Amino acid sequence: MAAPNNEFEFLGVNHLALVCKDMAKTVEFYRDILGMPLTKTIDLPGGRGQHFFFDIGNGDSLAFFWFPEAPEAVPGISAPAALPTQGSFISAHGSMNHIAINVRADKFDDYYNRLVEKGINVSKVLNHDDSPMQSTDELHPGVFVRSVYFFDPDGVCLEFAAWTKEFDESDVAHDPVQADGTKREGFITGRTPVPAE
Repeated sequence: MAAPNNEFEFLGVNHLALVCKDMAKTVEFYRDILGMPLTKTIDLPGGRGQHFFFDIGNGDSLAFFWFPEAPEAVPGISAPAALPTQGSFISAHGSMNHIAINVRADKFDDYYNRLVEKGINVSKVLNHDDSPMQSTDELHPGVFVRSVYFFDPDGVCLEFAAWTKEFDESDVAHDPVQADGTKREGFITGRTPVPAE
């Protein structure tokens, strides 16, 4: 369990705002295919565009702007060019790589099948674990989250993610890498580096 935040009382994500090319296609995808209720629509003043909000559960929203003169998407820079296991999943610093939508573990397989039945191109199911490859095809007690990835009409990468275990202190065990590629030893783990001989 994570330590409490003593600075601010956060209540989760209010909304994540993205930019789409075609608001009608965005509504068709999120409302009609994924079933997210449309909760608020706004025509921006002066013909500057639109801003629509979709309910993703727990009071959280996924929002989209449509701007008449927005630049085209740049896959591989502003977002991944491919789904995990299907090509490069890298995106640029400051980009939004993907959105993981929390789903119940006991519904995960059913939801995966529903995506396939709706004609969505999906990744294979990734059962994330702490093995050297970080995922497995088999569901076992060491799996901590199950994932399937897919793109929306604008190339926004989405994930259905189902937690399968409760985290404890042992799950925070890696020091972060700095911009130069070296680890900041001891910053998280408190362990001091062993000097090279």
